[in-house]
Amino acid sequence: MLQLRTAGYKALDILRTEGAFPFQWNSAGELEERTDKLMQRFFEERAAVSKELGAGFLLAEELDRLLRTEEPEIMDSENLAATGKLAIVRALDRQNSVMGLYSRYAALLLPLVRNIASRTQSRVRLLELAGGTGGLALALASEAQKQDLPLSVTGSDVVPEYIEEAKRAAAEKELPVTFRLLDAFDMNTDQNETFDIFLISQSLHHFTPGQLAVMIANAEKRNASAFVGIDGYRDLLLGIGMPLAAGLQGITAFTLDGLTSARKFYSEPELRLIAETAVGPGRYAIGCSWPMTVLTVRFDGGEPAICTRFA
Repeated sequence: MLQLRTAGYKALDILRTEGAFPFQWNSAGELEERTDKLMQRFFEERAAVSKELGAGFLLAEELDRLLRTEEPEIMDSENLAATGKLAIVRALDRQNSVMGLYSRYAALLLPLVRNIASRTQSRVRLLELAGGTGGLALALASEAQKQDLPLSVTGSDVVPEYIEEAKRAAAEKELPVTFRLLDAFDMNTDQNETFDIFLISQSLHHFTPGQLAVMIANAEKRNASAFVGIDGYRDLLLGIGMPLAAGLQGITAFTLDGLTSARKFYSEPELRLIAETAVGPGRYAIGCSWPMTVLTVRFDGGEPAICTRFA
């Protein structure tokens, strides 16, 4: 919705002018807490701006408020058995394959791999966070092999059953992908282990603004070259289309999660606020390859935009 985007950017400008952000922070806990509070201020400011701009903007604001939810998805429930979680993630993997999303993600990411490889003159190490059963990690490794790119891929998730299935798939496809159990937010990896790219795909909306800011800051702390976040584009059309597409598989939980996901996607101004609180201005870009929004943060001085629209 163009009106909502316009009001959002005006709200960001007001908060910047007031000095609300970017701000100095001294710990991950402080960054998380202050980012979450700042996001609430952003919504209040955007609502005020929409009211001033007129009826069309106010209508867009009200529709977005009606659409938005903070409820967790079914797949995130601690009470859902592993078999239920696997059924949902397998359905997502099938949908991504049928829609050709994995190949589109690879087409976006591999030029970044080439750029970093050229800058470092070494093999690029990529860590995917919250990667489920590894569909994208496997697709990236496969495409890198075809193009003879110097890329090592590690997939991760916090659910043990996802990692077990991902390892089986890698063995069956004979792809050199490592999978490990890892909490994307805590990032409790070996502190001496380095990765050039931290990637999170289709999972940004599973985390709070503060948690995402901490993830970005952690990536910089670990001397990464880039952080890339890919998720659905926030608009009313996708909010309707997501559950309809998910419903084609006849899995109720997956259909409901499709609706919840669309209601939780971050808008472009929201992602800018998150990135800027973590690393400051000028080091990130927001792009769109519909139906995806792509956030890219560069820590090595390279060009952040891998998607030109909205960058």
